[in-house]
Amino acid sequence: MKSFSIGLIACALIACNAGVAQNIEEKNIQKHIQFLANDALKGRQTGSEGERLAMDYIQKEFKKLKLSPKGDGSSFEQAFTFKGGTHGTGAEGTAHNVVAYLDNKADKTIIIGAHFDHLGLGENGSSLDANPQGKIHNGADDNASGIAGVLELARYFKNNKVKENSNFLFICFSGEELGLFGSKYFTEKPTLELNKVNYMINMDMIGRLNPTTKSLSVSGSGTSPVWETLFKNTTTSLNIKTDSAGIGPSDHTSFYLKNIPVLHFFTGSHSDYHKPSDDWDKINYAGEKKVLDLVIAVVNKLDDQPKLAFLTTKNKSMSSARSFKVTMGVMPSYTSDAAGLLVDGVTEGRPAQKAGILTGDIITQIGDHTIKDMQSYMDALGKFEKGQQVPVKIIRNKEEKTLQVTF
Repeated sequence: MKSFSIGLIACALIACNAGVAQNIEEKNIQKHIQFLANDALKGRQTGSEGERLAMDYIQKEFKKLKLSPKGDGSSFEQAFTFKGGTHGTGAEGTAHNVVAYLDNKADKTIIIGAHFDHLGLGENGSSLDANPQGKIHNGADDNASGIAGVLELARYFKNNKVKENSNFLFICFSGEELGLFGSKYFTEKPTLELNKVNYMINMDMIGRLNPTTKSLSVSGSGTSPVWETLFKNTTTSLNIKTDSAGIGPSDHTSFYLKNIPVLHFFTGSHSDYHKPSDDWDKINYAGEKKVLDLVIAVVNKLDDQPKLAFLTTKNKSMSSARSFKVTMGVMPSYTSDAAGLLVDGVTEGRPAQKAGILTGDIITQIGDHTIKDMQSYMDALGKFEKGQQVPVKIIRNKEEKTLQVTF
């Protein structure tokens, strides 16, 4: 965990934002993440005092940009209730989305969002640490990186000398880790008419771009007929891997379910996911700048286009997940093009770790089932029972190995 003076960061940010720049600035991204992933915020658990500090910080940034509040009444805050505890079994509490509006006097609006809550002290059962209780889960990548993206894009579009033909609604959601509470609430109680929304861009974990592969996962490419063609015709150094599904484990899902085209940007999972070790010093700041530059390119390419058409998509991965009988305890890569399932992380004490599977291994077969990709991996998991031992073939350093996994 990393800690330092919040006051010093706040002062530095004020100086940093005093000038008007027309480029995404890595130093701004870093300062936002360092503040939000500070130990003093104690993991930004939904409804906690640490989350309130994060919310206050976000509001101050919106105010400095002179954006219009678009929460409840004349406030940036939009309050909602939630149930905490493991799987929503705890006491009811109140949390807030933070919503700001940039009015360009246009007839359509782009929503750019991310969630700012995280796992607090590991008390809600979502941590992948072996003994998480009482440990600060700072969530630098998940999802201080996404909030830094929202704030930096807000600065860019507010200060852009050539105004876009769209308004912007910047939303920082709470309650995502507990079940998309904040984004669900916003889409049920919107502070702007949803029929005026052109599309929604969600950023969740955009801070760990692999500097070698430069792989970026973009989900939702099937939610409008323009997306796939747009990415094929966009020049970028990123290796973009699109996924058509509009439903996924983040806040874009809430908007897709309201028939709004969505895109979800994600630089991939890693061994620090949902652990206390997800700290600010592991963020690839130059990589996040590339992701934000791509978001700007998407907005620019669509600037003169009419309102996007919406398409429904197949969501096989979600239906397959419901059939799971067992778990391996691995974090799969969502950006890999390898034949098989690339392991981005292994959870301590779970079947994969006990069998000797390591981060970087590629799973190619489970029992009699060949693993070609994420879908075949999830299909295979549904075939096994708890207590069953099966051989698992992996590729490690270009060599094939067979390990015995007990579910």
